[in-house]
Amino acid sequence: MRELQKTHQAHYHSGAYIPLGDKEPVKVWLFHVTTLWIFYVGTIFEKLGICTQIQFLRFILNFTPLVKKSKISITDEKFEHVPVRIYQPKKLNPGLKKGVLYLHGGSCVFGSSKTYEPLCCHLAQESDSVVVHVEFRLGPEHQHPVQLSDCLAATLYFMKHAKDYGVDPNCILLAGDSSGGALTAAVSRELVKKGNQPKIRAQILIYPFLQILDLLLPSYLQNCQGPFLTRKLALTLALKYVKVEGVDLEQVARNAHVPEDMKLKFKKWISADLIPREFKARGYEPPPPAPFSKELYEATRLNDETLLSPILDEDVIIKQLPETYILTCEYDILRDDGLLYKKRLEDNAVPVTWKHVKDGIHGFLTLIGTGVFEFSYTKPAAEDIVSFIKGL
Repeated sequence: MRELQKTHQAHYHSGAYIPLGDKEPVKVWLFHVTTLWIFYVGTIFEKLGICTQIQFLRFILNFTPLVKKSKISITDEKFEHVPVRIYQPKKLNPGLKKGVLYLHGGSCVFGSSKTYEPLCCHLAQESDSVVVHVEFRLGPEHQHPVQLSDCLAATLYFMKHAKDYGVDPNCILLAGDSSGGALTAAVSRELVKKGNQPKIRAQILIYPFLQILDLLLPSYLQNCQGPFLTRKLALTLALKYVKVEGVDLEQVARNAHVPEDMKLKFKKWISADLIPREFKARGYEPPPPAPFSKELYEATRLNDETLLSPILDEDVIIKQLPETYILTCEYDILRDDGLLYKKRLEDNAVPVTWKHVKDGIHGFLTLIGTGVFEFSYTKPAAEDIVSFIKGL
């Protein structure tokens, strides 16, 4: 197994192997194969007309392990029109608690409170905070900017009514993983523009998906075959969200969707040159970018400025963002998105706490409490987030 890993690290561009990391390679392989088979079965069901692939994924992900809830009170409410699930520690401590609004991942097409209940319970119990999981509407049934609008509406409601839930309005955090990390950063940006008081105390971005301008960054090539989140799968889900089919994914993966003027404009913020050298140690030999395609540019909606990443905001916005926690994983195509956002924040004097999980893979935190699939670094990483929350 180790030899397989070493071979892949030397020849990652062949697409023949996946990086398995130094710890628990069998478990990584098992998780990778299981999840890809779930997507494959969903594809078969869709072709047979039984259900769509996305509907099948949502069905499977609703089967979550039982978690101990004896110390947590769970209630379902609505913040404005947005359903939320609230996790509150039953132990009554004097004073107001911190509040955490959690925006889940899933490429904005799947994910729910059932999937994220183990993680939300853990965060609420261990940090002694009120955690609110936001059930924003999903695509492709609901298109952008519905997801952002739902998350922003829930956030503003919670900020206004925080004390009704025993929460200090000056200690509200936004947190999200993967595409939920993108929503977290986007809500933080919108709050800066609104100039709301009180302000969000901090934002927590867990292996965030933050840009589609450069899909030839080192992490996108090193981890193009996974584990779990392959480059092809990530692009497929992103395009399902915007209801685009029949697109040449390989051309998109080689940046054919990005016009030259846009590449030049944003190169100062999104470029492999900005990635520290140590993250290129597993090899970095990018193929030449594909010729620009206007069709792909329009299909990926790069012509919609409201979808552009918060990384691309001007300094006047960036410097007003709240204190930020960023978690990245070595074996994750989205690793460099987090690194680039970290640099943008630091360049604008925004306090950043950065946690890099050297053996981590995308999605590992949602496996907390799952037993067989939980990795040795899952709880330590969750505890690091808890420590950040408690330290604010």
